[in-house]
Amino acid sequence: MDRLDREILGILQEDARISYRDLGVRVGLSANAAGDRVRRMRRDGVIRGFTVIVDPAADTRSGLVVFIDVTLRLDTTNEEFERSVLMLPGITEVVHVTGGHDYLLRATAADPGALDSLLRRLKR
Repeated sequence: MDRLDREILGILQEDARISYRDLGVRVGLSANAAGDRVRRMRRDGVIRGFTVIVDPAADTRSGLVVFIDVTLRLDTTNEEFERSVLMLPGITEVVHVTGGHDYLLRATAADPGALDSLLRRLKR
């Protein structure tokens, strides 16, 4: 991976829908050359996918967005926790952290009752 690849990645992180023509203009390549680099990075696993960032205020699927600190019990491994927590509905992000807690979870819930249900399942 060279300087141009890193520059292309930075641009794609800002706008993954940019055309190869516009991408090429920004990095000084033809549309074909820019497209070839993106396809190579996808093939090589550098780019694993493209995603959408939803504005929480506009997301009508859930009424609550919460962050949950988690400290694991001594008998629970990180792998066990990650595998089980990712299967819970509403968990949108799992981050392993340092400090006073082991994980920070981002979750959505339709209402306080659904949040309470999620929290009870997490405590098991």
